[in-house]
Amino acid sequence: MKSGTIDPSEEIRILRRMRRAAGGGPGGPGGGGGDRFDGNGGPRPEADLKEPMDEYPAKSTVITWFLLIIVLMTFGGLIGAYIVVSTNNALEWRPFSLPAAVWISTVLIVWSSVTYYLAEAAVRRGSVNAARRYFVITSAIGGMFIASQMIAWLALYQRGMFVQGHPYAGFFYVLTAVHAIHVVGGIVALGIVTLRLWNETPDRKEIEYRKNLARSVGWYWHFMGGIWIVLFILLGYWK
Repeated sequence: MKSGTIDPSEEIRILRRMRRAAGGGPGGPGGGGGDRFDGNGGPRPEADLKEPMDEYPAKSTVITWFLLIIVLMTFGGLIGAYIVVSTNNALEWRPFSLPAAVWISTVLIVWSSVTYYLAEAAVRRGSVNAARRYFVITSAIGGMFIASQMIAWLALYQRGMFVQGHPYAGFFYVLTAVHAIHVVGGIVALGIVTLRLWNETPDRKEIEYRKNLARSVGWYWHFMGGIWIVLFILLGYWK
């Protein structure tokens, strides 16, 4: 035997002693998934030595739920005030027909939820290219939604519908503007998700992070879509 080397049989004996010290094989007290040696006393393959991946903390989920609660409280207060004022039969309450751009906005927000669903499904499948494409489409539709809101405000301005002395117009401007601000925040979040998915990765924790991030942002995006449907019904039919 050369100096500095270990005979293979001696190495096996050492491994067996280490195995016994660790608690034995699969049937011993230290057995099961944590055993680092096979039944012959040799080391298990490297793939078998990997510990189960801990559940990713998913901070994005916690942050999203916190934001959703704040959004719900904000719009709950505004909608409550709208209902109270609209049922007071005040002479100043003069509803008007909604601009055509509002209907376009409704179609766009529903369409964006569909494309976001397709993007998130692609993330779950691991199809990075498809996910990135659908996220970009969703962001573009979100931008179109904001543009349609601005067109609606311009149409009302041209009609002479101002906040001062016109409670219904004031609620329209406030409700749609607050919603638009939150949609802009959602578009920013979409950009973050898209950049995160720009390159493929074999890292399991990164893949789980991407799935959690896409799911969390999806909750927010679909929630804002639902809020818009409520606003559309409220402003269009609860007058």
